[in-house]
Amino acid sequence: MHPIGKNGKSPAETTVVVAMSGGVDSSVAAALLVEQGYNCIGVMMRLWAETGEGEGSTNKCCSLESVHDARRVADQLGIPFYLINVEQPFKRQVVDFFIQGYSSGQTPNPCIECNRHIRFDYLLNYARRLGADYLATGHYARLRHLDDGTVHLLRAVDEGKDQSYVLSVMGQAELRDVLFPIGDYPKKMIRQMAQERGLPIASKHDSMDLCFIFDDDYRRFLQDWAA
Repeated sequence: MHPIGKNGKSPAETTVVVAMSGGVDSSVAAALLVEQGYNCIGVMMRLWAETGEGEGSTNKCCSLESVHDARRVADQLGIPFYLINVEQPFKRQVVDFFIQGYSSGQTPNPCIECNRHIRFDYLLNYARRLGADYLATGHYARLRHLDDGTVHLLRAVDEGKDQSYVLSVMGQAELRDVLFPIGDYPKKMIRQMAQERGLPIASKHDSMDLCFIFDDDYRRFLQDWAA
């Protein structure tokens, strides 16, 4: 992670928007930044999801429980917390891309498209409009800042959790404005950090499936939506 703010600013003079999900990784990322003295703002995105049987439309990445957990962490860390609605951009850029890709015989990766169009476009620009210096996420990846201003994306220390592949769509304009606070640590240590800090999400399980499919059955989803 870059050790100081832009243009020689101290951490206290540096504003960081932290993308929060209510999970362990983003919560520890926020905690580490707060402890280093950065001026942090927690932001969570409300994403599109299909409506399950007998349920409302709930994306697993931004369920009411996840929003509650993220807000509790932000309150504990003493930082502001905002929930922003990106349902329509997410549906158009990620979900429709997923459906169209499979319908044409491809194997699309919706996580890459989410990073390309939502997290490091829509959310990063939101952070810039707030006047933030950086957007931080709980991704497992690292950055190397060179003296000429170039930023290299590196694999995480924990190669089993490395997410640099799904971040490879980022260009220099994005890489210069992001932080990955947990990329230097193994997952086991991140969970331990959450426990040591008494974060309310310390024992929460990781989410592994496509967030917008309520029953994790992508074949059923495609049959229902690829009309």
